Amino acid sequence: MSERGALRARLDLLAREVAKFGAVGALGLVVNIAVSNLIWRTTDIPVVRAGLMGTVVAILFNYVGFRYWTYRDRDKSGRTRELTLFLLFSAAGAVIETGVLYLATYGFGWNSPVQSNVFKVVGISIATLFRFWSYRTWVFRTLPAEEAVLSADRFLEPRRPADEVTTPGTVSR
Repeated sequence: MSERGALRARLDLLAREVAKFGAVGALGLVVNIAVSNLIWRTTDIPVVRAGLMGTVVAILFNYVGFRYWTYRDRDKSGRTRELTLFLLFSAAGAVIETGVLYLATYGFGWNSPVQSNVFKVVGISIATLFRFWSYRTWVFRTLPAEEAVLSADRFLEPRRPADEVTTPGTVSR
C-alpha cells in the first residue's frame, strides 16, 4: 500500500470514528439537555447542580454507546481499567462543561432558561473535544495487532535505493 493509500485509509477510519462518536454524543446531548431541563422545570435544585445531574446521566448513557458501538472493536481486556479511566476523563469533561455553565450563571448572571441551555451546549461542545481525544487515546485503545498493522503499512511500499535514482543526463547502474 502506498503512503498516500495508507494515509487515506487512516483518515477514512478516523472519519468513521468521528461520525460514530458524534452520533453517540448527539444522543447523549439530547439525554443531557432533557434531564437537565426536566430537573430545572420540576424541582428547586439550582441550575448548575441540575446541569451536573444531567451530565452524569448522559455520561452513563454514552459509556454504553461508546463501548458497544463506537469502540466495539477496541481492546476489551481491561474493563475495570477502561471504566475507571472513562469515569475519570468524563469527570474532567464534566468540570469543563459545568464550569462554563457556572461562569455564565454566577459570573455573569445569565440564568434564564434559554441562556442556561445555550451555555450548557457551549460547555458540552468544549468538553466534547477533550473527551474525544482522551477516550480514543487512553480509554478505548486500539488493539496491539491493529496498531502494528497501521504502522507497518507505511513500510510496505518498496522504495528505490538512492543509487538507482537518476538525474537528468545520468544513467542508473
